[in-house]
Amino acid sequence: MKSNSVLIVGCGDIGTRSGKLLHAAGWHVAGVRRNCEQLPQWIERHAADYSEPGSLDFIAALRPDFVLATFNPSDRSLEGYHRGFLEATHNLLRGLGAHRPKAIISVSSTRVYAESCGGWVDENSALAGDEDPRAVAIIAAEQALLASPHRACVVRFAGIYGYSGGRLLSRIQRGELCAPQPGRYSNRIHRDDCAGFLCHLLQAAAAGGALAPVYNGVDDEPVLQFMVETWLAAQLGVEAGAAAAGPVPGPVGGKRCRNQGLHDSGYTLRYPDYRSGYTAVLAGTT
Repeated sequence: MKSNSVLIVGCGDIGTRSGKLLHAAGWHVAGVRRNCEQLPQWIERHAADYSEPGSLDFIAALRPDFVLATFNPSDRSLEGYHRGFLEATHNLLRGLGAHRPKAIISVSSTRVYAESCGGWVDENSALAGDEDPRAVAIIAAEQALLASPHRACVVRFAGIYGYSGGRLLSRIQRGELCAPQPGRYSNRIHRDDCAGFLCHLLQAAAAGGALAPVYNGVDDEPVLQFMVETWLAAQLGVEAGAAAAGPVPGPVGGKRCRNQGLHDSGYTLRYPDYRSGYTAVLAGTT
């Protein structure tokens, strides 16, 4: 029986982790990135800068069964967001030509939501406008993909973590915590669950299952950032003053993302909250 094939465009950490799971399940995995020599030997390598026009024109000849796009801004400027998301999406669609994969899954961000006062959002909530032009660039990339003739879905991740040397842990180890007020809600997902959920969707699509157009890729517990940081400080033995015992009074910012679509898909989070995820990070087991 012919195995499924997947092309991972922008094959960085999340792409490589996803590819590893699919490879273990018998899939043929190909990856595209600028420095493809950094990819493992079991990935079929293709060197290309996906933000450059014409850079992905070879894809149609590969005829992958599935495409996983893990785009990122080329830099933090507005132009970097346009290049890394919108232009990259256009380059991918042009590169596919007349080939129609069984599905395309593209990684996006919960930054696209307009909510900024601590309210709840789901996949149908209002999107950001001109007040956040970088979010608008991401939204335009999503819309270009979903309006294409391809079967496609978008996964909006938030606060990907799981890196032992990450900036948050380094800052807390120095005793530098965010201010308790004004409170700001944060959302996150462990990188192992990012890869696990993407693979779950690809395998479901390969088995003939339905894909929703959009999923929120977040864990089960949106939480005030100060509470996360005081908990981490306690785990690290860092003196950080009185921990937040409950909701912070006063104005609250950020958003709280619902993940019902993720659960409805049948995926089970390996790390359903920040405590379980960061416990694994601190133990060095992820």
